[in-house]
This record gives sequence, C-alpha cells and structure tokens, in this order.
Amino acid sequence: MSRLRVLELYSGMGGMHCGLTESGASAEVVAAVDVNTIANEVYKYNFPNTPLWPKSIEGIPLKELDSLSFDMILMSPPCQPFTRIGLQGDVSDPRAKSFLYVLEVLPRLQKTPKYILLENVKGFESSEARGTLIKTLQSCGYHFQEFLLSPTCLGIPNSRLRYFLIAKLQSEPFAFQTTNKILETFPSTNESEVKRTGCDLGLEVHPQADTHQKKAASSAQCPEGDIVYKLETAEELERKQSQDNDFSVHTLQDFLENTEEISQYLLPPKSLLRYALILDIVKPTCRRSTCFTKGYGHYVEGTGSVLQTATDVEISSVYKSLETLPDEEKLAKLSTMKLRYFTPREIANLHGFPAKFGFPEKITIKQQYRLLGNSLNVHVVARLITLLLQSH
Repeated sequence: MSRLRVLELYSGMGGMHCGLTESGASAEVVAAVDVNTIANEVYKYNFPNTPLWPKSIEGIPLKELDSLSFDMILMSPPCQPFTRIGLQGDVSDPRAKSFLYVLEVLPRLQKTPKYILLENVKGFESSEARGTLIKTLQSCGYHFQEFLLSPTCLGIPNSRLRYFLIAKLQSEPFAFQTTNKILETFPSTNESEVKRTGCDLGLEVHPQADTHQKKAASSAQCPEGDIVYKLETAEELERKQSQDNDFSVHTLQDFLENTEEISQYLLPPKSLLRYALILDIVKPTCRRSTCFTKGYGHYVEGTGSVLQTATDVEISSVYKSLETLPDEEKLAKLSTMKLRYFTPREIANLHGFPAKFGFPEKITIKQQYRLLGNSLNVHVVARLITLLLQSH
C-alpha cells in the first residue's frame, strides 16, 4: 500500500503532524500551510523535511492544490469565530474566510481526498460554519462522525474539551457504527480498542493501588473537608475532589519536569495578592488541571492551573482568615505554598507532544505559552486518525 499523502492546513506548530506520526499511519505530509510566522519557525525546527507554505489558504489556487494529489486533510481552522468567550461572529468573521474557501474548493478538486480530520473549540458544533461543513461533506459523498473530547478520556489529567470531526468517503466504511449524535468518548471497534493506559502514552505506570492505598492517596492529593475557601462553591470543590479520586487518570507528577530551576516560573507577589481567591491550585498528586490558554504565564485569571510545589502546606490553613490580614502577612502566607506556573515543556507533555519536540532558542517563553494555548492534544488526534483509517 502506498503512503498516504496528507495536507495539513492551519498547521500551527505541528500538533496534527505529531498525532499523525503517533498513529503509526504510513503517511507523509506533502504540505503544511499556516500564516503564523512564529508557529512556522517551530514547525520547521521539528519537521525540517516537510514543505511549509507560509501563505493564506484562500490564496492557494485550485490548480496548486490539485498538484499535491493528497489523500487526507488535517485541519484546525481558527477558533475565534466560534469560541464561547468571543464575539461568535461565525461565518461573518473574517477569520472564517479561509475555512469557507476550503469548503468551496473541496467539491472542485480533481481527486477527492479519502479522509478528513477537523478540530475546533466547543461551540463550533452549533455554528453556521458547521452546518456548511456538513452539507459540503454530504454533497461530496462522505460519511462522518462528530466528537466532543477531552484528554481526560485517555487518562490525561488535563481538561481541554474540543470538537472533532472525522470523515471518509462512503466507499470506505468506518470500523464502528456512526451516529448523528456527538460522541463524548471513543467508540469501540472490531479491533481490541480499549481505553489507553499510561503504557500507550509513554508513561511509567505503577500498579493499581488497593482500596486502602487509594483512601490514603486521596486524602493526600487535593484539599478536602467542609471548609469552602477562595471563591469556590461547595459544588466546585466536590467536582474537583471527584476528579482527584478517578484512578483511571494519571497524576500530574507523571508529566512534570525534574528541574530545580523553578524561580522564573513562581507567581510574582502582585499576582498572588490580586488573584489569590480565584487561582486554580493543584498539587503534583492531583489528577486534574484546567485548560491552558494562550495567555498562560502572562495573565492569571482563567488561563490555567498553577502548581503548588510546597506539597506539605495545607491550602485550607493558608486561606483561613486570609482576607482579614494586611497585605504583608497575606503575601507571607501565600508564599509558603510556592505556587508556580507549569513550564512550557510540562504543558507540552500534557498535550502529548513527544519528548524530542522542541522550540528554537529564539522563541520566548511567552511565545511558547501562546503556541501551546492554541494547540491541541496529540494523543487524542492520534486515536482519531487510527479510528479514521480502520475499516470493517
């Protein structure tokens, strides 16, 4: 069987490419397309032999696309037109123009690609753009399956819910029964597809703890009890504790760097004082972290979890009566937790990027955070590509 020829649109720093490699598919990326110059630098650094087109997609004529003769499209169109916290301009947003061009060109290609994988934010599933996508796929003879998936379903302690669609020409059946419903887990197939363990993710897996060990571990992970501190409701605390007691998910320590150079990642005093009540604090033994956004490391509110490195300090004792203290004493108490940002490499680990994936020296820490915040989970993509290529 000849190698699949893959076109990677909105290639970013190469998350889709990494997922393709991890899937083990016999394939080559014949062109990667993106206009982000910083992302392109990282892509070239990691995939020097892949043709990279630093141009707008809508600027690529049909004839040039036909010349690639590709079998598969991987794409992550801009999410800003569909994100819940944005203006939700949908198809009227100028940033959706390139995606609409892809849908306009697809029926006109000399060779209809067999496979398509698309990723976007939650919210895309209810957009007008999604409706146009579905109509186009149906008119071109594809059948498809939609998903809303988070890495937690693969045992990864990071919430990053994203919309995915996989499509293939109807002449090639899926290995599972498709449905009009949006799936929130991976379907089982004829092959022994089971929930991936740490072994599949390249992690060291420890023997499952027995009941007594589990109880001991759960009490050592994240704060418990009836004290509602910070600006958290009892329901939020209960949800977090439930996540930390899910032993099908790895602990964060499996993804952390063994580094002593953490001083540059410690939260500055100003941030500690201003955002103390809204920080999402996790310990290495926790089995959860919130979604990391492109503002992580620069902004604090809502951009991702922070790590408590002084693990012997009880968070509840730090926050008890915190608001009644003067700033100097408040800062002294907060500083005992030694809160720091996750490093870019740690976020890359949670996103599933392989150990050999790196950043050129000239790419700043802030730029790395931005790229990672815009990226996707490699392991989820790899599993979807495997599903896409399987048949009855």
